[in-house]
Amino acid sequence: MSAEIYDSLIISDVHLGSEVSRARDALELLQSQDFRRLILLGDIFSDLNFRRLTGDHWKFLSYIRKLSNPKRKTEVVWVEGNHDHGLSNIMSHLVGVPVYQRYVWEYQGKRHLAVHGHQFDRFGSKNFYISRVGVLLYEEIQKLDSKTKRFSRFLDRLNTRWLRLSSKIESGAIAYAKLGGVQRVFCGHTHVAAHKMQDGVAYYNTGSWIDPRATYVTVGEEGVAIHEYQCRVDDRYPSEEREPQPAAATDLFEQAGLPAFAGYHSLRC
Repeated sequence: MSAEIYDSLIISDVHLGSEVSRARDALELLQSQDFRRLILLGDIFSDLNFRRLTGDHWKFLSYIRKLSNPKRKTEVVWVEGNHDHGLSNIMSHLVGVPVYQRYVWEYQGKRHLAVHGHQFDRFGSKNFYISRVGVLLYEEIQKLDSKTKRFSRFLDRLNTRWLRLSSKIESGAIAYAKLGGVQRVFCGHTHVAAHKMQDGVAYYNTGSWIDPRATYVTVGEEGVAIHEYQCRVDDRYPSEEREPQPAAATDLFEQAGLPAFAGYHSLRC
């Protein structure tokens, strides 16, 4: 077991139902760590097709259900991602956890915000059907790919770089957090672990569990850290993206379906 009991452990983008999901490793991670709160930061599912779930995927969901038992005294929070859309009510009953569009909590005098990040992906928001076709095509490529899924994972990384998702989500999340008086903001969606400090806001991206470099984030007495699962070592990843100018905050958040505000609370789905 972990020597430290974390306030929060955060994972995202497990993509249950996908050929490249590392659900078994994600389960082993949760079983090996001590934490008071688990935040599932979106895209836990790949799509609505439950027939694609394997035994490992169901075992992962079963363990989430066990963690949500009040006797465990562990808070489990599900933050909705773009791939989870339409599953909120089902998941809330299936695994017994609340589902949020955004989740806010305070720890050590700092306000923390967890939001998946797709809200700041303007290409995906404006081109829903194109994005959906791309997802379906990617799923077919996974089926035809080799056992290691090396080509599928390469395409995922290439897509992130081409759309400049990392920098877009980063700038949007920092602007949104700053507006709400948040000191730390956590996102997923890009599949690339990252950390950046700007304008008094610390931004962290949790990465994903579909790549050989699976990552997760912990919040504890020692601060916030990004960890790489395979090596079981703490690591921090400074952002290497070029810093763009964010879009006008009010315009961006209204398009994303996130209200602009000066102070706020968690928003349930």
